[in-house]
Amino acid sequence: MTDAYDPERRAAALESKAWPYEEARKLLKRWPEGKPNGEPMLFETGYGPSGLPHIGTFQEVLRTTMVRRAYEEMTGRPTRLVAFSDDMDGLRKVPDNVPNKELLEANLGKPLSRVPDPFGKFDSFAAHNNAMLRDFLDRFGFDYEFVSSTDYYTSGRFDEKLRDVLRNYDKIMAVMLPTLRAERQATYSPVLPISPTSGIVLQVPVEVVDAEAGIIRFQDTSVPGGQTVEQSILGGKAKLQWKPDWGMRWAALGVDYEMYGKDLIDSGILGGKIAQILGGRKPEGLVYELFLDAKGEKISKSKGNGLSIEEWLTYGPDESLAFYIYREPKKAKSLHLGLIPRAVDDYWQFRANYPAQSWKEKLGNPVHHIHTGDVPAATLPVTFGLLLNLVGVMGEGATKEQVWGYLGNYLSDANAAAHPELDRMIGYALAYHRDFIAPTLKRRAPEGVEVAALERLDADLATLGEDASAEDIQNAVYEIGKTAGFAELRGWFKALYETLLGSSQGPRMGSFIKLYGVANTRRLIAEALAAVK
Repeated sequence: MTDAYDPERRAAALESKAWPYEEARKLLKRWPEGKPNGEPMLFETGYGPSGLPHIGTFQEVLRTTMVRRAYEEMTGRPTRLVAFSDDMDGLRKVPDNVPNKELLEANLGKPLSRVPDPFGKFDSFAAHNNAMLRDFLDRFGFDYEFVSSTDYYTSGRFDEKLRDVLRNYDKIMAVMLPTLRAERQATYSPVLPISPTSGIVLQVPVEVVDAEAGIIRFQDTSVPGGQTVEQSILGGKAKLQWKPDWGMRWAALGVDYEMYGKDLIDSGILGGKIAQILGGRKPEGLVYELFLDAKGEKISKSKGNGLSIEEWLTYGPDESLAFYIYREPKKAKSLHLGLIPRAVDDYWQFRANYPAQSWKEKLGNPVHHIHTGDVPAATLPVTFGLLLNLVGVMGEGATKEQVWGYLGNYLSDANAAAHPELDRMIGYALAYHRDFIAPTLKRRAPEGVEVAALERLDADLATLGEDASAEDIQNAVYEIGKTAGFAELRGWFKALYETLLGSSQGPRMGSFIKLYGVANTRRLIAEALAAVK
């Protein structure tokens, strides 16, 4: 993104109240004239490669990218995004979802980059998970630079800041010790030496011997009887506890922006203090709310009550997930499969609105941020909800080809070549209906005034015929609802959904009947009336 941008667009970005611009405005205050010597503004996201990338990884990189692009729109200045993998971290426990657990069990405590790959594909477990991370980020087209903690520690990139840690050891301990329980205070050190004998990342007290040379003294508790060791912490022979490591990294790399969840607020404060001790500055950032499960409980990997990206993308496009994640990052939100239909239709509605909007409106439109300002022109002629209702009445075993056959009632050019996005949505609708809607559908028999109302609808449809427009059909449905004796109009629509579709909610009936066909709908009505006792 450069200064070639439309001046009106830049002016709108500078005034926009959309949250990515509000976040980017923090960076304008941090560096009003831009970073010294024209250096890029540095954004960072972190990844712990003890497990596979998950939806939290996706949302953090996505939201950070949105702030990054907002800053570029506002300033035209260069930026970088670093995806930092903490692969020097010690393996604390064996994950449940990996093969060869015995192999990992034998290497507990060692840096992830020195633990063999249980999948047998890479040089280490970290290398495997790092590759998964990069494939994952590449799949969604993120623009980022991958950074390995192991590479930075072993290459000496962190050496000067590690010396600073030893030079300021007492100050860092003064920050950390008050946050720890008494028993932990007795053994705590911000520096975690790696045993020269076992290769395990040790959690032991250390004594600074020579800060300039980077030498410490400690007891190697990983060997029988213990052993006093004097060893450098430079060149990958030690790493820092994660909170001091976070602050050190901010100072060493000059990170300007990093967001994190509200569960890390205290850690972020500590990291910021340590960064300042080491001559750096705490980055700006958004503290976002955490996702909840369908019961409103915090999502926990150990509980297994979360939702994977693969699950969402089985039933909805990645744009729908990005749309849902964009909205209200400071508000706790549920994250479950029941949200997908609404997210899909909301995304397409906002996308349809985008072309006619002013720049001010566009920059507040979620699709602008999902597509980094390059929003595709194609729209969806049929809502996802309508597709789900159509598939629902088609019954078990419905195919894409059959759905396209019905779409011929609604579109003059009903084929996948003319509407590739619609074809994609049909695939998602078939999968979602098969796994989640079909088991819940149950039509009930009409009762009371519903019987006569359905008989009137059947007669009206017979008069209107197959060539009737969706609007004409809707008008007929609406007129029956007003005059057939229902206490409220919504009672009529609820009756239609429950007796014809087997669901408590449904589509705009004029559009549905046009799509499904008048004759087919009359057959549904006949089946419903035949169930009356």
